[in-house]
Amino acid sequence: MAQIEVFENKYPDRDYYITHVNEEFTSVCPKTGLPDFGTITINYIPDKLCLELKSLKYYFLDFRNKGIFYESVINQILDELVEACKPRFMEVRGDFTTRGGMHTTVVAVYDPQKRGGFQK
Repeated sequence: MAQIEVFENKYPDRDYYITHVNEEFTSVCPKTGLPDFGTITINYIPDKLCLELKSLKYYFLDFRNKGIFYESVINQILDELVEACKPRFMEVRGDFTTRGGMHTTVVAVYDPQKRGGFQK
C-alpha cells in the first residue's frame, strides 16, 4: 500500500472537522472479479496530525485491483488512517454503486471519546 503522509495540525487545541471525499473509488469484488465503484467519505477531527491529500489519493489507487469486500475495505481504510494520523475522531463512509439491484453503504467509526457519528 502507498505510504499515507501527514502534516502538523496548526490548531491542535481546537476541535474542527475535516472532510475528504473520493468520488472515484474502485476496487474488485473478490467473488466475481468485477470492478466495484463507490464514493468514500472521510470525516475526522485531527489531533496533532492531518492527512496529506496527494498521498491519500495514491493510497486509494492501491485498491483499484484489490479483491476486497465493501465491509473490509471501509474498516481497513479506517484502521490505516487512524494509525497514520491518530485523530480525535474519524468516520469512514463508503457509498457503493448499485449492483444487482442493491445499493450498499458501510460506515465505520473511530470514536474514543464517544463524540457521535454515523450520520445519514
